[in-house]
Amino acid sequence: MAIDVPKVSYNGTIREIALDKDAKVVVGGESAYPFYGFEGAIPREPLIAIQVLDYAPDDWAEALVEPYKDVINDPVAWAKKAQDVYKADIIHLWLKSTDPNGLNRGAEEAAEIARKVSDVVNVPLIVWGSSNEEKDVEVLRKVAEVCGDKQILIGPVAEGNHKQLGAAALAY
Repeated sequence: MAIDVPKVSYNGTIREIALDKDAKVVVGGESAYPFYGFEGAIPREPLIAIQVLDYAPDDWAEALVEPYKDVINDPVAWAKKAQDVYKADIIHLWLKSTDPNGLNRGAEEAAEIARKVSDVVNVPLIVWGSSNEEKDVEVLRKVAEVCGDKQILIGPVAEGNHKQLGAAALAY
């Protein structure tokens, strides 16, 4: 007896976007849910992004720390290892230490870390703030300024900060 798999039809596709200047890393183009190739087109394989924190996390389980124990205190070396050893397609730098309710690292220091990471990796870089809208405007503006010659993605962009962050991204 054959199994009839229910299918959902879609009218559109996800817009394709190149994450790097050479268009080697492209996302989008799908007309189906992830891994639902039986419902539509999935034109490329999934990409792997590895998250790097801008400080050594003290609340991670030992099993999570183990692969990065030699570089966990240095976000630049951590990003380089993620790219070179673990073959990340994308590096996601989380500037978690800028959270005003946490370490409250300043924008200058965080932007310098982002610049150093952007200098050593040759895969697309996502620079993510603390999700505090006010602090993210300050931090991500500075990141856009110091990484202006690089093609990076910044976020999170929310209702309360999209105009300021959009202007910063366009300015640099």
